[in-house]
Amino acid sequence: MTEELLAGSGIGAEDVLAKSSIDGVDRDAAPSPMITSAENGLVNLHEKLAGLLASRGQWREAYDHLRSALDMVYRDNGRTPPVPEQLRREVDRLRREHAEAHEQSIRDSLTTSYNRRYLDQRLVALLSEQGGTPHGLAVSLVDLDWFKQVNDTYGHLVGDRVLQQVVELLQDGLPEKAFCARYGGEEFVLVLPDSEFAEAVAVTEAARSRVERHDWSVIAEGLRVTVSAGVAHEPSGGGTGGAEQQLLRADSLLYSAKQSGRNAVAYRDGGKVRLAGPAGRRRAIVDGRVNGYC
Repeated sequence: MTEELLAGSGIGAEDVLAKSSIDGVDRDAAPSPMITSAENGLVNLHEKLAGLLASRGQWREAYDHLRSALDMVYRDNGRTPPVPEQLRREVDRLRREHAEAHEQSIRDSLTTSYNRRYLDQRLVALLSEQGGTPHGLAVSLVDLDWFKQVNDTYGHLVGDRVLQQVVELLQDGLPEKAFCARYGGEEFVLVLPDSEFAEAVAVTEAARSRVERHDWSVIAEGLRVTVSAGVAHEPSGGGTGGAEQQLLRADSLLYSAKQSGRNAVAYRDGGKVRLAGPAGRRRAIVDGRVNGYC
């Protein structure tokens, strides 16, 4: 049995022998009186293997070994013995570390917003659930205006702080269930599930306004930051494309916002591209060209 366990785990016997303890587990604790010495030896082996696997980041395999140890402790002529405290601590520790590792795997390391991996997975899932939501789903692609000039003028450390602050401002007024993800570089995506079209445009315009009105001199004297965005909306049961198509539509509208003079939110209404907020009152997009009202 011992040889089979070692073979299945991919860990050598010398590694197990060298691992005299697992963090938080008392190896000198008395064995449970409810199990035999042979069983207790296997419980200890499962614990050691779990600790080694956890140290390598193999969380699922580590958890399986701890479950095996718990099952052995539970089996005692129809009686359920108490779970040793050290096993409880070890299971809790592994669960916490697994949850932390998972959270880190879906977060952008610089801004702590969700990353592209999470965005791709979540957006596909949300679009597949569209039939069960009354309002539809909106995606806003947001890009910092002239961000290369920020890096060139103030340096990349300031640029990093700008990205972090922009994410805070974008997330500040998001509705429940909505989230922000870093799409790449200085581009971010706001995903608004179960959102009406007008609400999505208003939320994105409010985010743009927060960025524009923020006191950027706190980061660097003379610094000014604005963003442009494109809002694409998928009606409930619309079936106009998957996640990639949704992002492409938002990207096309972002391009229109940039072409209009930046610092604007573009959306499509009745087949026409329009600008939200003050930009819509000052500028218009006609046949791909920008006309200024004033």
